[in-house]
Amino acid sequence: MIYPIVAFGDPVLKAPAKPIAPDFSSSELKQLVQDMYDTMYYAHGVGLAAPQVGKSIRLFVIDSEPMLDEDEEGNPIIPEPTAAPVKRAFINPQIVEETGEEWAFEEGCLSIPGIRETVYRKPVVTLRYEDENRQQHQETFSGMTARVIQHEYDHLEGVLFTDYVSGLKKQLLKGKLSRISKGDVKADYRMKFAGQGRR
Repeated sequence: MIYPIVAFGDPVLKAPAKPIAPDFSSSELKQLVQDMYDTMYYAHGVGLAAPQVGKSIRLFVIDSEPMLDEDEEGNPIIPEPTAAPVKRAFINPQIVEETGEEWAFEEGCLSIPGIRETVYRKPVVTLRYEDENRQQHQETFSGMTARVIQHEYDHLEGVLFTDYVSGLKKQLLKGKLSRISKGDVKADYRMKFAGQGRR
């Protein structure tokens, strides 16, 4: 099942997500994870958090491979050291540590189409999480994969990448964000707007 992506302006994007209980149905969880992958790929995303499909629970999926692509000459499109790509579901994740010198990259978000802004993040993140079989892990990720994880983790905390933008830029974005929240936006995937149902 491919879900519509919840657009900026829906309160679910600003609310801290709730942990997934141990007795949550295993089959339902695995189906939700698969549906989120399908939705993410359909929308050409590299990460998707449950609040973006209207579910306020602590779950996100990523596939960082497209971020590590090379150009025609074999050079990385992103000019910084990267680890191997990661495709994974993260259930009830908790950031243990973020380390290194912050680096800038222009981020976007499926819930905020047409807007990209520079965000500074640490290059290394250690995460404690469960996989879709509810097995616990603690793992360290770096480079582009770490950035994708941090971006999606923010969604579970009710934080959007536009929250990192400086006051002046935020003022300049206000009109665009307002239009997105009202459904005045073009996206090549289905979206759901606050109070307006699907589009």
